[in-house]
Order: sequence, then C-alpha cells, then structure tokens
Amino acid sequence: MNSTAADIDLINGCIDNDRKAQESLYKQFYVSMMSVCIRYTHIEDDAIEVLHNGFLKVYKNMHRFDPLKASLYTWIRSIMIHSAIDFIRQNTRHSRQLELGQAAEPYIDSEAIDKLNAQELLHLVRKLPPATQTVFNLYIIEGFTHKEIGIMMGISEGTSKWHLSEARRLMQKFLKTLHVV
Repeated sequence: MNSTAADIDLINGCIDNDRKAQESLYKQFYVSMMSVCIRYTHIEDDAIEVLHNGFLKVYKNMHRFDPLKASLYTWIRSIMIHSAIDFIRQNTRHSRQLELGQAAEPYIDSEAIDKLNAQELLHLVRKLPPATQTVFNLYIIEGFTHKEIGIMMGISEGTSKWHLSEARRLMQKFLKTLHVV
C-alpha cells in the first residue's frame, strides 16, 4: 500500500507522541471514522466514545502500523470496528444466544430499499438491537463472513447467522410500517 511522505511524517509524529501530529491525524480521519462508529451504535454519544477509544488505540499502537500490509485508512478503520465491537460487547447485558445452524432468510424487496435515502436507511439500521445491528453491519456493509464475525464478537457462527436473519426480518417489518414494501 502506498503511504505518502505526509502520511509517514504523521505516523512518525504520532509514534513520538507529538500532539500536533495526533491532532492532525484525528482531523484527517474524523469524518470517515465517525461514520464507521455511528453504524455500530444507536446513539451519537456512544459513537463519539467508540471513536475516541479507537483513536487512543491508534495512537498507542501506531508503531505497529505496517504500510506494506494496509493503507493507513484501512488500518485505522479496522481498529474502529474492533473498538465498536468491544463497546457493544461491554454494553450488551443480555444478548440472545440462539444456536441456529440454518437461519431462514426473510426477503427484502430491493426496490423498497431503493426508495429510501441513505439517512432513512441508517435510521432503520439504528433501530436494530445492538448485537443484531453489529452483525448486520459486519456482514452486509463490511463484508465479513459469519465465521469471522463469530470470532470477533465471541459468538458462534450459527448465532451470527441468526442475528443476520433477525436483522433482515426486522428491516422488512420496519419497511412495511413505512409502507415502502
């Protein structure tokens, strides 16, 4: 992956605990990382908490960044996703742990989704229960497999499949209440 000279200066500054470099990195990636965090939380204050915890991890582990393995954006995004999962794990008290080998897949009409704008769709996703929303985001938006999600979240592959099925069922229900389907 290509890192620019400016990126390398920023990375070295963060490794040296240079506050200006840290502030510059934060400002450069704030908008994109905030959008990642908001996808995993229901409340903006929670997203900000995840973002700040994520940036603390970025600063603490900057010496581990390898530009040959990933771009700076991809590396920071990965840390933000894991921070969001940690946050959800810590704040989900009684998550349903159902074992389902094959979860039924409710059908969601793609034309119904096309009628919604991004904000409306984000609003519907935020209405999902936290663990279900996380699986939905990781599978649909980030492209992780159920096996990878299970490892990240500390749940079985079957539980991940159940959460995705539940997300689809609830999204279908939400769309019906909006009279989009």
